[in-house]
Amino acid sequence: MILDAEIKSQLSQYLQLMEGEVHIKVSSGTDQVSKDMTALAEELAAMSSNIKVAQTELERTPSFSINRPGEDTGITFAGIPLGHEFTSLVLALLQVSGRAPKADQKIIDQIKNIKDEYRFETYASLSCHNCPDVVQALNVMSLLNPNITHTMVDGAVFKEEVEAKDIMAVPTVYLNGEFFNSGRMSLEEILMNLGSGPDASEFADKDPYDVLIVGGGPAGASAAIYSARKGIRTGIVADRFGGQVLDTVGIENLITVNYTEGPKLAATLEEHVKQYDVDIMNLQRAKHLERKTDFIEVELENGAVLKSKTVILSTGARWRNADVPGEKEFRNKGIAYCAHCDGPLFAGKHVVVIGGGNSGVEAAIDLAGIVKHVTLLARSEVKADPVLCDRVRSLSNVTIIEQAQVMEINGTDKVNGVTYKDRQTGEEHHIELQGVFVQIGTIPNTEWLQDTVDLNRVGEVIIDKSGSTNIPGVFAAGDCTDSKFKQIIISMGSGATAALGAFEYLIRN
Repeated sequence: MILDAEIKSQLSQYLQLMEGEVHIKVSSGTDQVSKDMTALAEELAAMSSNIKVAQTELERTPSFSINRPGEDTGITFAGIPLGHEFTSLVLALLQVSGRAPKADQKIIDQIKNIKDEYRFETYASLSCHNCPDVVQALNVMSLLNPNITHTMVDGAVFKEEVEAKDIMAVPTVYLNGEFFNSGRMSLEEILMNLGSGPDASEFADKDPYDVLIVGGGPAGASAAIYSARKGIRTGIVADRFGGQVLDTVGIENLITVNYTEGPKLAATLEEHVKQYDVDIMNLQRAKHLERKTDFIEVELENGAVLKSKTVILSTGARWRNADVPGEKEFRNKGIAYCAHCDGPLFAGKHVVVIGGGNSGVEAAIDLAGIVKHVTLLARSEVKADPVLCDRVRSLSNVTIIEQAQVMEINGTDKVNGVTYKDRQTGEEHHIELQGVFVQIGTIPNTEWLQDTVDLNRVGEVIIDKSGSTNIPGVFAAGDCTDSKFKQIIISMGSGATAALGAFEYLIRN
């Protein structure tokens, strides 16, 4: 039995939503994964009369495809999609059976209008919380357009293939046999990368807003909801809706929610915002802000200019780079930023974690259960919470080096070492390794605001107790501000504060 009783109970409820017959075609061998895959397919068939199982030969073994009777959809799983990918399997079954995927009609039309033949392959890890978004998006594209196929490849099952392509980060997507992109991507982002995204002309005739929010993370979503509930014209422009929350694994300190994961929270944030009359402009990055006589203008990178009576900046923050030679060259070639997602690709290898705070120590603990050895490099002392420090120091395959300044990440075609300097003695040392995980905090996304609003020395927007900046009508909220603490719940509160501050400004002006 592959599925436990609890999962089967939940799954049976979903399978009742199937609208038509689905054929699972299994390409299996004599290995254990093939046996488990066949067992999974048979368990699914036993749970629903709409599911039929047949043997076939696919490009990879073990793998299976999910099809309509007499029609191949192009959706294939190479490996057993459990863990985070189990949701991808369930959605594929429902959507192939006839249930419509959740996507805007505009997006659906863009997919159906694609004329070129696209053969996508996503190399994934079952522990990766970002991979399902990519897998599910490409499955939808395969379902809607017969010119498109997609295969999810479990990197742990097809190790030789992963190593031959030097894949060292997931999700990694190949298109027609060539590298396409790496990292989390939404359906809209994939279309954008294929050249099917919106241009400046789609923004030309937009009326001015009462409140325009720049940024779609927890602060931006909160600001949009509070603004829209006041009955004023509200718009939100976001580089990617959800922001850094999309890269967060477990969230256990959001009050009233015992546990959730970043992508799930981001999806519920967007769903909540869509309950109101908010003009959402996703996958658009702001380039310039300027106060004019009647309005504040925000120029986007695509050349469009949006006008508003007030603006709320909620652009958040991003992972800080190590900014040393070799980091840019070997990104996704041995350098990673998510231990939870990419850790399985380094099984049995020696890796370094750069960073002595909570995120660095948590990454070292996580990796210690997967890799052969972890070296934790802390620029000063290890400054994580005591419970984390005790845990990491108890692990026999973790070495902690304090007062270590990373000088260079070394490699040829991929990472093979790190050079660091002992900050006390000045001596340089070299560590041979196969992977580097950078975990050294965040930096605010405010470069585009230089010389417009007041920033502090680390680039954070300076605000007052109502979220106001130095520019009348311009407010800010969340991790891009000089708020002392950076937490999701604090960002949500500051978004509400900025929205109320903007509304008060509109009343008085």
